[in-house]
Amino acid sequence: MLRAHLRPGRRRERTRKTGMTVRVGRSFGFAACLLSVAAAAGAASADDKIPNPIAVFSGLDKITGRIISFDVYIDETVQFGALRVTPRVCYTRPMTEASRTDGFVEVDEITLDNQIQRIFTGWMFAASPGLNAVDHAIYDVWLTDCRLASDVPPPEGFDMAKYAQEGLGVIERPEGWQPVPLPRPAVGATVPGAAPVEGETPPVETPSDVPED
Repeated sequence: MLRAHLRPGRRRERTRKTGMTVRVGRSFGFAACLLSVAAAAGAASADDKIPNPIAVFSGLDKITGRIISFDVYIDETVQFGALRVTPRVCYTRPMTEASRTDGFVEVDEITLDNQIQRIFTGWMFAASPGLNAVDHAIYDVWLTDCRLASDVPPPEGFDMAKYAQEGLGVIERPEGWQPVPLPRPAVGATVPGAAPVEGETPPVETPSDVPED
């Protein structure tokens, strides 16, 4: 399939200069194997994604230099300047894994003639805001975080129950388990094994039964 896209003359020229023509098929097969392994690993870890109801963005006005942060609920559209931002999903990872926050976002521009034009559709990564950047002359928008709660009230009809994190990170206790507080040491008592305080004479232990002469 790959050879059909290569011109014969170009393939011979690459053979003479670099000798990589024979390796192309092998490298392609090896790359396909790597992609299949990566896809399998991605499918295995897909369940580790934690969906969040709120995406947190930062917006930059390049003219004034002002940066603001704003929360947007999933499938809600919020306008920043001439941009309309709509997050579709926002994922974080469990604390047992490496930190990674990403979201699928749609960004529209309101033109001067009051038309809406899509200028961005894709994934944004909080750790790499420049990887998929919004290309606009005046405004920049990038994802910074995903949250489970916000001071901003949700839009009407928003279902927060879909994002309930019940039991997340909670250690199961046996039935009837009660926390037992540690006993407080008596006044003047020393903790066994602890070093004596400087300037303080350690107590002398006296036997309870002293043999009679």
